[in-house]
Amino acid sequence: MELEFFDDPRPFLDAAGGLLAQDPVLGSVIASVSERTARELAEGHDSWAGVDAPFARWWLVVRDDAGTVVSAAMRTAPFRPHPTFAMPMHEEAARALAAALHERGELLGGANGALPGAATLARETARLTGGELVTDKAMRLWEATSVEVPAAPAGRLRRATEDDAELVLSWFEAFHAEADEQAGREPDPDSGEHNTLDSVLVRIREGIEWLWELPDGTLAHLSGAGLPAYGVSRIGPVFTPSEHRGHGIASYVVGELTRRGLEAGHRMCLFTDLANPTSNKIYSNLGYAPVVDMAEHVVRI
Repeated sequence: MELEFFDDPRPFLDAAGGLLAQDPVLGSVIASVSERTARELAEGHDSWAGVDAPFARWWLVVRDDAGTVVSAAMRTAPFRPHPTFAMPMHEEAARALAAALHERGELLGGANGALPGAATLARETARLTGGELVTDKAMRLWEATSVEVPAAPAGRLRRATEDDAELVLSWFEAFHAEADEQAGREPDPDSGEHNTLDSVLVRIREGIEWLWELPDGTLAHLSGAGLPAYGVSRIGPVFTPSEHRGHGIASYVVGELTRRGLEAGHRMCLFTDLANPTSNKIYSNLGYAPVVDMAEHVVRI
């Protein structure tokens, strides 16, 4: 077994491409983040420069004894504690990664991704540092190979424009806080994907953010449908302000975006928080089926 680190997404994608193409749903987060970063760097922009992280971001492939790439991980999260994200990883490789980071003095404060590898990485990091392992969120990755789109509520689905950017940003921020509340957790301002107006504008220009507009022009819902990476598009975030819930907007929008993606030949996936039974039921009813359970872990020193 060998761990190979990369500081640039393009050579990483060259190395990991076979694995990501072989299992593109499991690799959708790593593939989409890496491809977006590669596009950003090719355009001469590096958002990591403003993150002020105490380490250089990296990507990793795990090779077996024959040299075949069998797993991949990355540490590119711009928010504290800058957790890793890993595809399914053998426990031996996860322990070796924890040891490698510890040996080079890189404190790993969180490990996310597929179980049991992500849990082993966090647990071994806690052992090496004398820290405490906390399982913060239990997540599930789902895929739809077909979809049952419910009847459309009153209104229309449209792409977000640059004029909507500030609203989209505020809803991104509200999404994470309200997801914690709905799951019975104390909202954590440092959790979840952190966005800026610039990052939201990038997503809007990519055409991946969608809004539901009521007949009177009121905006009532936000859903994202990411650019395909290795043929896979991932839905999220999905957010409806509390005053507009209960009218079937989220079910319809996610179903419709899933239908469009499938008809375009894409595989469609999304994540749910297992502590939120409402969202799990909605997506199951649409036709999504579980792929793998994942978790977000925090290591407190």
